[in-house]
Amino acid sequence: MILFSQLEAITGGRMLRFTKDVQISSLHTDSRKAIGTSDSVFFAIKGEHHDGHQYIHELYEKGARYFVVEREPAHADSYHDANILLTDSSIKALQAIVAYHRSALHMPVIGITGSNGKTIVKEWLFQLLSPDYKIAKNPGSYNSQLGVPLSIWQLQKHHELGIFEAGISTTGEMERLARIIQPTIGIFTNIGSAHDEGFSSLQEKVKEKLALFTTCKTVIYCKDHALIDEAIQRSGLPSLSWGSSSTAGIQVRQQNGKFTVSFKGTSFPLALPFSDKASVENCFHCVTTLFHLGYSADEIQERIQSLQSVPMRLELKEGINQSQVIDDTYNNDLAGLQISLEFLTNQHQKNKKRVILSDILESGLSNEALAKQIGALISKNNIHAFIGIGKVLSAHQQYFPEGSQFYSSTAEFVDRFDWDSIQQEVILVKGARAFQFEKIVERIQRKVHGTVMEIDLGAIVHNLNFFRARLKPSTKIMVMVKAFAYGSGSTEIANLLQYHKVDYLGVAYADEGIDLRRNNISLPIMVMNPSEESFGTLLQYKLEPELYSFKILQSFLSFLRGRSCAVHIKLDTGMHRLGFEENDIDKLTSILKEQPGLKVASIFSHMAGADEATHDDFSKEQVQRFLRSADKISQVLGYKPVYHILNSPGILRLPQFQMDMVRLGIGLYGVDPTTEKTEGLKPVATLKTMVSQVKSIETGETIGYGRRGKAEKPLTLATIAIGYADGFSRAFSRGAGKVMIQGQLAPVIGNVCMDMTMVDVTGIDVKEGDEVIVFGSGLPIQTVADSIHTIPYEILTNTSERVKRVFVAESI
Repeated sequence: MILFSQLEAITGGRMLRFTKDVQISSLHTDSRKAIGTSDSVFFAIKGEHHDGHQYIHELYEKGARYFVVEREPAHADSYHDANILLTDSSIKALQAIVAYHRSALHMPVIGITGSNGKTIVKEWLFQLLSPDYKIAKNPGSYNSQLGVPLSIWQLQKHHELGIFEAGISTTGEMERLARIIQPTIGIFTNIGSAHDEGFSSLQEKVKEKLALFTTCKTVIYCKDHALIDEAIQRSGLPSLSWGSSSTAGIQVRQQNGKFTVSFKGTSFPLALPFSDKASVENCFHCVTTLFHLGYSADEIQERIQSLQSVPMRLELKEGINQSQVIDDTYNNDLAGLQISLEFLTNQHQKNKKRVILSDILESGLSNEALAKQIGALISKNNIHAFIGIGKVLSAHQQYFPEGSQFYSSTAEFVDRFDWDSIQQEVILVKGARAFQFEKIVERIQRKVHGTVMEIDLGAIVHNLNFFRARLKPSTKIMVMVKAFAYGSGSTEIANLLQYHKVDYLGVAYADEGIDLRRNNISLPIMVMNPSEESFGTLLQYKLEPELYSFKILQSFLSFLRGRSCAVHIKLDTGMHRLGFEENDIDKLTSILKEQPGLKVASIFSHMAGADEATHDDFSKEQVQRFLRSADKISQVLGYKPVYHILNSPGILRLPQFQMDMVRLGIGLYGVDPTTEKTEGLKPVATLKTMVSQVKSIETGETIGYGRRGKAEKPLTLATIAIGYADGFSRAFSRGAGKVMIQGQLAPVIGNVCMDMTMVDVTGIDVKEGDEVIVFGSGLPIQTVADSIHTIPYEILTNTSERVKRVFVAESI
């Protein structure tokens, strides 16, 4: 372990304050997450979107005492019992500290890099090798300049093997990660176009990634990737390759879906539990690694047969009795548990939090020490109910909060637990694979049909930061979560936005704002369409109405009777939808100056053509009209409210008009509303359903209502579990729409029905229960919208609320 007094020498930094020495237990870079024990160190990092130095005082007030900083904090002398280390770069200091920690540990470490498959290979190797090794690995895909050191810090003396992945986006990054990981075995998965913008060529990218392997005794790779093979041969790195080439160290032949493997003069058949190309490649990286570690062909065959698909993220699902379930039933270790608990505690939609946890297997700690650590994590995170399943947790109940429940097995829990006791809460279900916690999730998940809208919370955060990067630091952001957050689920999205510190939320109607308030959303909320019936609830729930006409203004003033309320004044500068026009301003200001209780929080307008360059002159005219009217209002008020006019396309195309605040809408959800199509946004939503039935149709037979579909030749028909009641429009009927099954497009036949749709799957290997992509990966929502001459807004917002939303986050 490392003492704080050693950090000066390790990092090259300078101690600003040193009051007492301590053995460091944990490292933190995110001020929003629990600092934990008193011997945790916070690294204040100034990034593109956030500056950790802003939160030092707040963290000190909460009990943090150990800091690594890039500039001296204000009033540093007032932190009388703190240790503060000043460095040129907090990230580099973190990396240096963890590299020092890694150098003291002498054990084999597998380092994995490549364009795709890194996380899958890591997780599969963990499955395959766990019976024989105590293993530390990255939680999820923590493979960045920050994620890698935070992962390597989990590696301790009791571990027998480390498996860590590393990802880079530009030159020079891998050398830093290599000093931290110091792998003894390397795996290079493949090379592709991900992060191409950071490199001059694929050759340069391969060379940069190879920097991870300078300490490796063996590098494992697929010889069929010519660029990787050539680079490794030139580098002189010791290697073990696999592939179809006769010069590969392990030769792989495939015929009729079956594999024959030749190694060291011996050939044998190998059956894989997967058939898709990516999984086969990932699997053979694992097979080659097992051969290198000395496993026999029979052992390898037995182990890979038990490989299971890896859920690469936490899933937030609807549960019984108005609850939500965080499904993390893949594996269980201490590092992953801490991250899962942080995810749980940042779900503010429900006040009550419950954890259902299995024993942690192969932790390397004594049972008692393990139970103590888990109990401390549970207590620290303010969990209202804890359920432990397994013999270890049951035997050490004294380390857990009063009222905790314990069961020796999953079967005992499922049989004896009072399921009606779950009411309006968020439940983390996290267990080792052997405990089969999917049975618990199945019991507490709300039962709905097989159509789901999958929302990627990581993509939402990426898109938020994508837009933030185009704004001045002082510019506020209002995010529109109207229309069920463009179909994505208002409460969950609002909770995420609150966590990431946006300034305002915008909703269409008071009911939407009330629902957010009832789910613990405390951000300021603007209501765009207030009605007289909603005035009382506006005040009750501290919602701020948009006032756009004299009628709504006078009605609201009559209701207020001198009471105070924040409001937003909408100006019509050319959209001609809602708003006061320029010739209304004198009358408007005369009313406002007589109402001191009416606090004008903002003045705003809406651009009619920000998405196209052809309207730029008109957009500039709108801005000029807006500023003339807004300045008149501010002059009369005696203070300047927040000004805002830009929407999503305006942020992208006309950032010079960002003023005090912008309104981010459809762009947050990964849809570029401009004609230029800016690169960099990530799609957020995937709409999936399933195949209910497959049947053969003879020539001349008709399909669906009105017999609008007709088989011109023998075809294979699949009925899928989605219809116009789910939001799959009847406009997709008769071939206009297509869905994706097994990576291939299948056109709609006949008319879309209320709950079902028939598609032509002739020539596609389809069976009942197969997944169907309506839009998402491989079938962009823009393409789907274009097929029926509409826009992505309509496709998203038309998706019915009866379609279950599943929210996915970074893998654990």
